[in-house]
Amino acid sequence: MNAKFIRNTLVKTAILLLAFLMVLGFVNFTPSISRLSIYNHLVPGRVRLPYGDTPSRSYNLTVSNLDMMLASHLISSGKKPADEYRVILLGDSSIWGFLLKPEDTLAGQLNSMNLRTQDGKHIVFYNLGYPTLSVIKDYLILEKSLSYQPDLIIWSVTLESLAEKNALQSPMIQPADLQRLSTQFGFPYSTDQNQDPVLASLTHARITLSDWYRLQMYGFMWAATGKDQDYPLNPTPAQRDLEADSSFEGCPEGSFPCVQALYDVLKTGVQSTLGTPIWIVNEPMLVSSGLNSDTRYNFYYPRWVYDQYRSDMAAMAHDAGWTYLDLWNLVPENEFTNSAIHLSPTGEKLMADSVAAQIEAYLHH
Repeated sequence: MNAKFIRNTLVKTAILLLAFLMVLGFVNFTPSISRLSIYNHLVPGRVRLPYGDTPSRSYNLTVSNLDMMLASHLISSGKKPADEYRVILLGDSSIWGFLLKPEDTLAGQLNSMNLRTQDGKHIVFYNLGYPTLSVIKDYLILEKSLSYQPDLIIWSVTLESLAEKNALQSPMIQPADLQRLSTQFGFPYSTDQNQDPVLASLTHARITLSDWYRLQMYGFMWAATGKDQDYPLNPTPAQRDLEADSSFEGCPEGSFPCVQALYDVLKTGVQSTLGTPIWIVNEPMLVSSGLNSDTRYNFYYPRWVYDQYRSDMAAMAHDAGWTYLDLWNLVPENEFTNSAIHLSPTGEKLMADSVAAQIEAYLHH
């Protein structure tokens, strides 16, 4: 049996599989298909949720179906081991690990510490962070993550993830989610009255099945290389010299923007865990010492608005009795890469050490 025969057989099988799945799409089998995966079976589960704009180089891609994403993740590998203390990490691209290899992310560095509980259980950290700054996106992942029996949830946020303009800017937030969340949290949302519902359903099915197929195919390259991200040789460094602009999201200095609805998302998320401990972390950010750093901390935040946010978060956490870690200035500015929230491996190590110390104090008090 020569290599050409094997290659041709694999190609034909792939084509037949795709054709079969496209047929299934027309009878709307996509919900069940989304939960099927070669990951954790034929290939290892991914250590972070699928995301990538250059699939041919990253062996990863951005998909919009959260069930599909979770099915590809290591957390879906099977029943939770009896000797495992499970910690789920939620947050944005800084938790996912933009420009970082899996072992250098917060989850990777915490897992390398081989932490244990007092009764000897392994503390295992699962990276369910996802790029895009939106607590709505985090809330959707949180809802799904409870079925994986976490013992602790650590949810990292920043003011931009609470800003209303970012609330719905994530590919995983689907129309059905929008309709439910708009009712729950008062978001303005309306469906396209001119869109044919049958055509919309078929289009969604076709996209879902196409994404599913491509994600499975890239799984073989992920298994062979362990690569899940494209790493540019010379990424543009985060901005240190800043504009002399004290406004935020169009709000002049002293006029705090309306983010109350998204604070409500945070509160609802904490309440939804039904007894599972959840910690809220104000994630580290770049504090510039460059031009106009007396007006702005970084590209994202003028000082006045971020100081107000920190004050509000601390008061809210105190009043609600949350475990709240404010790590905003933990990491020096030279340990940020291409963004005011993206950490270098050394920066991630500083955060991992801080979180590990808090966990050990919490479990051994």
